[in-house]
Amino acid sequence: MEYPEFIKNMPSAEIPFEGAAANLLTGKEGQAAFFKLKKGFLVPPHSHGEQWGIMVSGELELTIGEETKVYKAGDSYYIGEGVTHSANCLTDVLAIDIFADPERYKAR
Repeated sequence: MEYPEFIKNMPSAEIPFEGAAANLLTGKEGQAAFFKLKKGFLVPPHSHGEQWGIMVSGELELTIGEETKVYKAGDSYYIGEGVTHSANCLTDVLAIDIFADPERYKAR
């Protein structure tokens, strides 16, 4: 599965890690990131402002606070402000994350 061309034509996010790419849709109140992550990609533990996401395809092992769960296509998740979280891509993943911070990622 792939995103449609109009999403692929949105600005690319500056992500300093191999195996992760995203296209950005940014507004005054927040930012949407259309992620494409490779199998085996690890998101190290970190925290930031509020985040809500939905899995488009693939399987993602996501730890939010002390809870670890595997998410699949159609599953959604919420990460509260300041909550530490990390992830492991069990397969190639497409996920859409919405951030309360309109400047969460910088565009290239």
